[in-house]
Amino acid sequence: MLDTPSVIFIMGPTASGKTDLAVELVRRFPCDIISVDSAMVYRGMDIGTAKPGPTVLAQAPHRLIDILDPAVAYSAAQFRADAHREIDAIHAAGRIPLLVGGTMLYFRALQHGLSALPSADAEVRGVIDAEARERGWAALHQRLAQIDPAAAARIHPNDPQRIQRALEVYQLTGRPLSSFFTSQMVIPAAPALPGTLIKLVMAPSDRAVMQGRIETRFHQMLEQGLIREVEALYQRGDLSRELPSIRSVGYRQVWDYLSDELSYSAMIERATSATRQLAKRQLTWLRREEEVQWFDSLQPMAFNSVIEYIEVAMKT
Repeated sequence: MLDTPSVIFIMGPTASGKTDLAVELVRRFPCDIISVDSAMVYRGMDIGTAKPGPTVLAQAPHRLIDILDPAVAYSAAQFRADAHREIDAIHAAGRIPLLVGGTMLYFRALQHGLSALPSADAEVRGVIDAEARERGWAALHQRLAQIDPAAAARIHPNDPQRIQRALEVYQLTGRPLSSFFTSQMVIPAAPALPGTLIKLVMAPSDRAVMQGRIETRFHQMLEQGLIREVEALYQRGDLSRELPSIRSVGYRQVWDYLSDELSYSAMIERATSATRQLAKRQLTWLRREEEVQWFDSLQPMAFNSVIEYIEVAMKT
C-alpha cells in the first residue's frame, strides 16, 4: 500500500460498466467506494438510478447512497463536504477511497472547488417551471440565448435542469451564469485531496453500442418495476417534478406518464432520448478532463488493463 494515501476516480457516462469495475477493484485493492451520483443519494429511488442491489452492496458497500429523502435538495457543495468526510474516514482505516459515478459536477467540485454562485431559490424556480409548462423549455432556451449567449451555447435546448439554473442565476443576481466562470470568484477546494489522485474514465468507444445499451437498460428497468417505484413517489403527495430528485432522467418521464401527460410509448422514447443526451453531455465533460486515463469498456480485457494501470500508478 502507498505511504501517501491515494484517491481513485472512476468516471464515465451512464451504462458504461463503472459499478462492475468498482466492485472488481474492491476485490483486488484495499478500496472503499464512495458514490458520485446525484440521484443515488435518494432513498426509494433504486431501479431508475441503477443503484447496486443488496448482493453487490454486501460485497462492496457504497458510501453516499440512500442518505436523503427525495423531498430534500442536494448540492455539489454538500457533496464535497460529505465526500471529504468519507475520504478522511477511509484513510483513517488505512484504505483507499474509490470514487465512482457519472455526476461530473461533483467530481469537479471535489477536485477544484465551486464558483461562488447563489444558492437555489424555490420561489424563483417555481416561476421558471410554471413558465416552462406554459411555453416549453425551447422557448426558455431562446430567452437564455438573449441574456447569456455563452451559457445557451453550452446548454442543450432539451436540458431543462441547466436552463432553469442559468435563468435562476440571472434572475437572482442580474449577471449571466457564464460570467461566474470567467471571473475569479471561486471557492477553494480546501481541504485538498490528499496523496496521489488517479483519474480513470471507463467509456465505450462505439457510441451506437452505448445508445443500444441505454435503450436495453431502460426496458430492463421497466421490467424490474420502475413505474411502480415512481408511482410510490408520485402518490406521496409532497413531491413534485420541480424537485431535483424527480427531475432525474427516467423519473421525470415516468412522472409525466403517471400524470397522463405522456403515453407509454412517448414516455419510453423521451426517457431513452434524455439518457442518450445525458451520456453525450458526460462524454463532452470528460473530454475536457486533464491528467486522466481512458479505457474502452468494450474491450474484453478492459478490467485487467485498469488493474494493471492502477498497480503501476500506485508504485510511482
